[in-house]
Amino acid sequence: MEHSASAPPSRRPRVVVGVSGSPGSISALRRAVHEARRTGAELWAVSAWNVPGGDVTAQDNPAPPLLVEQREQRAFLELFDVIDRLFGDDGPGVPVHLVVGRGPAGRVLVQVADRDSDVLVVGAGRRGRLRRALGRPVSRYCLAHAGCPVLAVPPSELEAALATARRHRFRRQRLDVGQLKEETASGAERGS
Repeated sequence: MEHSASAPPSRRPRVVVGVSGSPGSISALRRAVHEARRTGAELWAVSAWNVPGGDVTAQDNPAPPLLVEQREQRAFLELFDVIDRLFGDDGPGVPVHLVVGRGPAGRVLVQVADRDSDVLVVGAGRRGRLRRALGRPVSRYCLAHAGCPVLAVPPSELEAALATARRHRFRRQRLDVGQLKEETASGAERGS
């Protein structure tokens, strides 16, 4: 794992947050900034990256060093872009460290949030049966493996509305705004 924007080690409290650019990670980033401001902590924004095919294929066919370097640079630039778009030139108002690490997102986040005093913030994502069956939720991995407190931020109302709209589009069903509001509200009440 490499720290792309490194600073001398600090003993200040840290809020570590996973940032992928997804709506869930944006919600987690906003919450992490709030926590960092509230506690006077540093914000450690982390982005995980991997070579195409993941670590398993990289063991059999190592990626050329130039490709690895380009993937790492791209991950850093994407992380910087998310922070810049969200907070602009003024930044989030707390000290920020940008970190990129190679590997699965959950593992990278747990490795960075290695102090007992850290707080790890992740997006909780959608909790449907299909998601659990197909995905490897980062939040679940972090909750199981982190040695520090983990704050799992639930999806925003906008994410819930987008998920409902996607379901209707996939099923080729008509959807009006009133129906979208009803389904989003009932989904939020159920916690799905």
